[in-house]
Amino acid sequence: MTLQDAYNFFENLKIDTTIKSEIKVYERFKYILSELKIRKFSKDEIRSIETKLESLDLKSNPENRKKFFNKALTKFEEYLKNTFSLISKDYYTKLYGGLGLSFGLLFGVVFLSSWERSLGISLGLIIGMVIGATAGQSMDSKAKTESRVL
Repeated sequence: MTLQDAYNFFENLKIDTTIKSEIKVYERFKYILSELKIRKFSKDEIRSIETKLESLDLKSNPENRKKFFNKALTKFEEYLKNTFSLISKDYYTKLYGGLGLSFGLLFGVVFLSSWERSLGISLGLIIGMVIGATAGQSMDSKAKTESRVL
C-alpha cells in the first residue's frame, strides 16, 4: 500500500463515520502520512514504510474499528520511531513528565516525609514534574531542530 493509497483509505474512512474518537485516529494517520510524503526518503526507505503499512492489514474489516486502527497507529508510530527516529510532537515532554512524576513521588516519600507526609509527597510530585517536563521540552526542541518531529 503506497502512502497516497493509505491517505485516501483513511480519508474514505473519515467520511464514512460520525464517531469523533474514530475521526481523531484517522486524522492522526492522515497527518503522519502527509508528513511522510513531504520528507525526503530513499526508494528503499519508502518501500520499507509501504511494507509496514501492508503488514498492518489496514483493509481488513474489524468489528471494533477504533480499537483496531488505534493499535495500528501505535505500531506504525513505534516503527517510525525505531526505524527513522521520527517522533510525535511533545513525545519527550510527555515521557519525561511521567518519569518526573514517578521519581518525584519517590523523592517526596523518602526525603521530604520529615515534613507533613502529604506536603512532602505533593512537593516531590511538583518538583519531579517540573524537572521532567523541562528536560522533555529541551529534548523536544533538540528533536525539532534535527527535524525528527512529525
